[in-house]
Amino acid sequence: MVLHVMLISIQSAIDIANHIIADKGLRKPSTYRESFEILYEERLIPKVLSDRLSDLAGFRNILVHIYLRLDIDAVYEVLQRDLSALKEYERAVKRLLQGGGTG
Repeated sequence: MVLHVMLISIQSAIDIANHIIADKGLRKPSTYRESFEILYEERLIPKVLSDRLSDLAGFRNILVHIYLRLDIDAVYEVLQRDLSALKEYERAVKRLLQGGGTG
């Protein structure tokens, strides 16, 4: 259940990034990771957040493709270390939607 929620959360962040990219007419990303790099390049999210979200996009691929062989300790580490990036991203998107930038 936790793995599924992680997958849905990460995929939602990617989908939101791609929606922002399309809405603003930015270049199309060729990977999920690149979606967050584009948001950084356009100064829509900070570099540190872009890097963390890009890492989560990579982890999403692991969740999808290596699901049955996952190292539960590694998953726990991601939960503890990286999931806070999604909350930070949520705040950045809210500011963007309110027209305040994300700085």
